[in-house]
Amino acid sequence: MFKKIIKGGHKKHSKSDSIDGSLHGYGLPGSGHPGSGSNSSVVVNYASRPGHNAKSSNPCPRTTLPPMFAVEPLPLFKDVAVSDRQNLFLRKLQICCFRLDFSNTLKLVREKEIKRQTLLELVDFIQSGSGKITERCQEEMIKMVVVNIFRCLPPASHENTGQEAKDPEDEEPYLEPSWPHLQLVYELLLRYIVSSDTDTKVAKKHIDHTFVSKLIDLFGSEDPREREYLKMILHRIYGKFMVHRPLIRKAINNIFYRFIYETQRHSGIGELLEILGSIIHGFTLPMKEEHKLFLVRALIPLHKPKAVSVYHQQLSYCVVQFVEKDYKLADKVIRGLLKYWPMINCQKEVLFLGELEEVLEATQTAEFQRCIVPLFRQIARCLNSAHFQVSERALFLWNNEHIVGLVAHNRQVILPIIFEALERNIQHHWNEAIHGLTANVLKMFLEMDAELFDECETRFAEKKAKARDVEEQREMIWEKLADAAAERGGDHMVTV
Repeated sequence: MFKKIIKGGHKKHSKSDSIDGSLHGYGLPGSGHPGSGSNSSVVVNYASRPGHNAKSSNPCPRTTLPPMFAVEPLPLFKDVAVSDRQNLFLRKLQICCFRLDFSNTLKLVREKEIKRQTLLELVDFIQSGSGKITERCQEEMIKMVVVNIFRCLPPASHENTGQEAKDPEDEEPYLEPSWPHLQLVYELLLRYIVSSDTDTKVAKKHIDHTFVSKLIDLFGSEDPREREYLKMILHRIYGKFMVHRPLIRKAINNIFYRFIYETQRHSGIGELLEILGSIIHGFTLPMKEEHKLFLVRALIPLHKPKAVSVYHQQLSYCVVQFVEKDYKLADKVIRGLLKYWPMINCQKEVLFLGELEEVLEATQTAEFQRCIVPLFRQIARCLNSAHFQVSERALFLWNNEHIVGLVAHNRQVILPIIFEALERNIQHHWNEAIHGLTANVLKMFLEMDAELFDECETRFAEKKAKARDVEEQREMIWEKLADAAAERGGDHMVTV
């Protein structure tokens, strides 16, 4: 029995126990198959290793540097022969495949710096174009990118904490601790995509639909620096890989639908809209029905969420682009804005009025006439708003020459709708600046058509007199009721 135990202690180690990536559930770039560690291109120091059979009780594939590894720096590209640079490129990629723990700034400081310097060298190598990298190197580089950037994003500050969700404008953004490495990985990917040496036919084998879908999912990151890189990369992919265009549009669509109708929480709506702005700019005419449906089903409903102020500038640009491309869409856009017009949020109303002005600038007379009545009823309500910024922004519409031209051609319909609101401003609004702006608008209408102005003034006076008569009648009826009650109730009646 004792001999058996002794023999068992001197058993040869199997390949699965060797110190390589397979011990931790993954293979490194440059290996022939997943889990293969026979390639000695990663320089590893075993001196501080606790034990040859020591295994992690909970191995985490493709995440952190195994505890027994100590990475050593590799030579610079300029210090090796040109024929050896591709092999050195692969070896450097292997070092960068280990994701290090940034939760503790004092942990693995040396390894973090080695990886950062290695990433910098890779970026410089791609950017300099000193040598066209082989297809194998491209494949392994994308694998390294996948290992580093595709990860579970941390939950938002309001999730799983029991706290109420705060206004996105008031929240402090979460900054990714591993950004010193992530930034360089994104930079490497961006340089690879924009490089003139990159063969699209080869690249699309590795930057496939799965890769692009996962890349779009990362727009949920709270770190604005990461979203900025994602925006640039996705925009370049859309321009360079035509095969991915329908997928990108559909994926963005789905994010918008989920944001509008389910979560109303997503960090990257603004960046996605920026990408769409340039995509819409490139639409050809006649516009496809798919693009029109996207406007109606996604872009216009994006005005509904409370957080619209965070991304409104980009949203407004996209909507105006549609109207400038196809002026016949103006009626749908204006009616969509009226549908989602805020009732009690004054700051949101100011944003809507600004967007409305831009849309009206691109609107032709025929489309304008289709929505005059509901549009100017809403403008009349804004004119009488107690919040002076809303009233002021509505009055500023008459500073736009194109809008004044549209109003002048349709003054017979418009002036009767808004005349009462203008008169009320003159008589009752608390803000002196509003009085002056309102007087200017009334003067403009008077100069346009004095006869129509007098007619509207007469109607307003008649309506006011009629309202006064109705009020007098109401008071008389109440007096009669009070007298009748006093006669019946006598001393038991309580007057207020």
